[in-house]
Amino acid sequence: MSGPTHDTAAPATAGGRGGAGRPPQSPRDSEAVATDHSTDGGSAADATRTSSASRPAAPRDAAPRPAAPRRGWFAPMLLRLHFFAGVLVGPFILVAALTGAAYALTPSIERVVYADELTVPAASAEAPALPLADQIEAAERVVGDDGALVAVRPAPEAGDTTRVMFTGDDLIESQTRAIFVDPATAEVRGDLPVYGTSGALPLRTAVSDFHRSLGLGDAGRLYSELAASWLGVVVVAGGALWLVRWRAARRRARPADRARARRGMLRPETGSTGYRRIFSWHASTGIWLLVGALFLSATGITWSQFAGENVTGLRSALSWSNPTLTTALPADGAGSGSGSGSSAADAADVAADPHAGHHGAEEAPVADADPADFDAVLAVARTVNVNTGLVEIKPPADAASAWTVTEIQRSFPTEVDAVAVDGSTLEVVGRTDFADYPIMAKLARWGVDTHMGSMFGLANQLLLAVTALGIAAMVVFGYLMWWKRRPTRGARVGAAPAGALTRAPWWGVALVLAVGGVLALFLPLLGVSLVVFVVGDAVWMASRR
Repeated sequence: MSGPTHDTAAPATAGGRGGAGRPPQSPRDSEAVATDHSTDGGSAADATRTSSASRPAAPRDAAPRPAAPRRGWFAPMLLRLHFFAGVLVGPFILVAALTGAAYALTPSIERVVYADELTVPAASAEAPALPLADQIEAAERVVGDDGALVAVRPAPEAGDTTRVMFTGDDLIESQTRAIFVDPATAEVRGDLPVYGTSGALPLRTAVSDFHRSLGLGDAGRLYSELAASWLGVVVVAGGALWLVRWRAARRRARPADRARARRGMLRPETGSTGYRRIFSWHASTGIWLLVGALFLSATGITWSQFAGENVTGLRSALSWSNPTLTTALPADGAGSGSGSGSSAADAADVAADPHAGHHGAEEAPVADADPADFDAVLAVARTVNVNTGLVEIKPPADAASAWTVTEIQRSFPTEVDAVAVDGSTLEVVGRTDFADYPIMAKLARWGVDTHMGSMFGLANQLLLAVTALGIAAMVVFGYLMWWKRRPTRGARVGAAPAGALTRAPWWGVALVLAVGGVLALFLPLLGVSLVVFVVGDAVWMASRR
């Protein structure tokens, strides 16, 4: 339900075409005009003029009719918000929806584009894998002194390659240089930068960056946060307007008209033309996309700069964060002390942030890791809680920390258990299990992974793509509706009516400002812009009187 929308045409003045002798509208007529948009704009006005012209003139001595009561303020303000948010974020939502649809499909596209790097020949797929030490040594011969070894991801299944990951000078934040190795022959099959825990390759990384910030860096992230926040407002306001129009359909005199009006709210009226047809597409498509759009808005906000930090802080305050993996070595172990090393700090960041691994720089270990230790550490982890093929093995970042082996399977069933192992004694010093996560931490994990299209595989990706393309279509429908009802030939109102707040009682004004203030605490850009909008809209309308 995004994109600019519309409202009724401006009322005709006494001197306007067909305006002479027109009686004032009753409250019921006024509500119908505001809520029932099932007819084309021109036909509704013509019908009103015809009815007015055929009505007999009132007697000269008849008492004047009382002025129509003031219309409500809340529904018009919802319409105004729906329109305003569409105008503000419509272009970004269109770009974000299209790039989001592309991003949702990139995991499958990557399997085709980077088939040489990701897969091995059939003969290798059937052969037993070499020790990780042999595969790591092959990768180190390619890298030489140009990077430090930071992680290894063994081939998850037969036919896949092993990723040996290094630091590099030409990498963006959260990227590593991955050498793709055939596990059966130790042949190097590729050398590419990969991003975050998702292991995104260059194509998906580029699409993700444009989707998240329009390629504008921090400025783009601020605009995307504002847009993601207002997307929820667009959807909620649009859903409320849909309910108002659904209820208005009940007041139609003939049952056939009521049924037709409601059908048009659930499916497009392909037999209609003009504005009525566009509105039918907008309303019916929007109601089916409502849940998906709200989900994308809510989960997208968790990536934002200000609101995302507030979400993380709230989870921590309510003990909804992920359990922290203990990586500090005992005092009498091989480490230099019992204090927490940098790996422990990194683990705390991972515990608090469901997006951990999608941002943040990789730290190189303080000393070169022995390739043989990777096999030994993985073998220990397999006896504890690591039971999936998708794992990442990291050497300690300092002498006081342990090795970590973490499951990275973000598809259902989620496998993100982790274990910390003392490299010198091969003793387990810490573990975390997804089964022990608080329910809100699990929901956050599932929400992020579903947003990224990794939770349910191809079905998840296709559903996201369809939803994103539907949102893009809503933006287009919104602009087409505005174009049909745009101000022309001196009309004063062509979109949504301004100044709804000026018709509100004092408690209504206080309520709107209070909601804006509360939102500003958690969603700063949304709360501040909401208050600025409603106050500015009221001031602007008052200045025109």
